[in-house]
Formats: sequence, structure tokens, C-alpha cells
Amino acid sequence: HATPAGCAGQRCLPHWCAMTAMPASPRHSRWMRWPALLAALVCALLLGPLGVLAFGDIDLRTPWQHRQRNSTGQAPDPAQVREAVVQVYGARTVRWRGAFGIHPWIAVKRSNADTYTTYQVIGWRAYRGGDALVGTEMREPDSRWFGAAPQLLVEHRGPGVDALIDRIEAAVQSYPWGTSYRLWPGPNSNTFVAYVARQVPELALDLPPTAIGKDYLGPTTLVAKAPSGTGWQVSLFGLAGVTVAREEGLEINLLGLGFGIDLNDQRLRLPGWGTWP
Repeated sequence: HATPAGCAGQRCLPHWCAMTAMPASPRHSRWMRWPALLAALVCALLLGPLGVLAFGDIDLRTPWQHRQRNSTGQAPDPAQVREAVVQVYGARTVRWRGAFGIHPWIAVKRSNADTYTTYQVIGWRAYRGGDALVGTEMREPDSRWFGAAPQLLVEHRGPGVDALIDRIEAAVQSYPWGTSYRLWPGPNSNTFVAYVARQVPELALDLPPTAIGKDYLGPTTLVAKAPSGTGWQVSLFGLAGVTVAREEGLEINLLGLGFGIDLNDQRLRLPGWGTWP
């Protein structure tokens, strides 16, 4: 048989096979780059939590029921301080999850009160069919969270704080997911505290990027105020979004891993580590 033009010296492939052997078009190659870049970015962001696991103070051995729950001395003693106090704390969660995120709670004490009331969302209560939102009276709201020392995120004291407590407690009562809990991407304990902060911008709460779940706005809400009340955020079910605010700065959320820059405090916002320096 005669050799077709262009096939001299080599065996010709059928037309359809030659088509599949052709290199991808430049347009197809550009589209294929995006999933690869996204995967590379997620892997890079995961270096933060992995670094915390390797070099941070994460206890992977002690059973949770044997961990310390003692006071860290950050809350004013109600017997000594009679003025109204509002504090928000955040502590690393239990075991390996602590490399990724924190568990926060709100503590309030009215003027001349002898105890604090803490408000928080606890997941296991929802898993057992109960109410995840818990209010508890105690004298030491700054206790370790199953061994992890809490960080004081914001504090208000003195005149006007009783009225602030009124607004906080009204927001607590209106929290829409009190019987629901989902570790990731929310609603969870960080979703609760972020919700209260949005309803009470006077709280001026700047939640760190390790507060995974703070960007969950619900199934139908895409745009809301930032938790600090000083800017705005766009969020897709807490899985992806961006926050621009005076307190938070610029923070991008990708699968719950937040990163960005806080020009107000001149710090980086990093997954796993929180803020640096």
C-alpha cells in the first residue's frame, strides 16, 4: 500500500488516536492549573497546624479527663472587684484538634455580683440531643480548657458594662443554632461567639484565624459584618471567604484555614499559629 503524505518512514496512527496524542490546548492547560494551585495552597496552609503539632505546646498523651482545669488568674476576683466585667477567652481545643483551632467562651459579671456567668457552646451536648448552648455561674471563668491555658481576647470593665452585658445576653438568647453543632466548618463554639460579637459591635472582639467556624454565617447568608464590627466579610458556608475590617485586617479563609495581614496591629494572621509576631 502507498504511504500517505507526511507518514514517510513511520507507522501512521488512525486519525482519532493521533488526536488524543496531541498536546492539550493552551486554554485547557490554563484551566488545569487552577486545581493544582488550589491543592498546593491548601498544602502550604496545612504547614501551620503541622508546625504547631511538631513544635507547639499540644498535649497528645494525657487523657482529657485527667487534664488540669484550674484558674489561670486572669479574671478579677468578684470579692475584690465589684465593678462590672466582660471577658472573652479562647483556648486550644483537645488533642490534635488544638493544632488547628481554639474553643472560646464569654464571661460576664454584673456590678456587685459574687460570681461570673460564662456562655459557650459545647458540642457533645448537641450530639446527645441536648442544648449545646450552656450558661454557667462560677467564680473562676479563666480556668484551663482541659489543660490548655486560655488567652484573654478582649476585656471591658467599669461604667457602662452592665448595659453591655444586657446586649450580650440578648444576643445569646437569639443565637439560631443552639441545638446544632458541627466541628467543621460550623456552626460550633466559634460560630456562637462570632455571632454574639456581630450583634454587639461594642464588644470590639477580634477573633484569631484559629477560631475555625467564626466565618460560618448560615446556609442562606453570604455577606455579614466582621465579628469585630469594624468591617465586612463574604463567606460561602464557612468554607471559603474573605474578611476586610479595621481590627481583623485582610483575612482569607480557605476550607477553614485563615491567613492574611492585620495592618492595625502589624501582625500576620496564620493558620495554626494564630497571629505573628
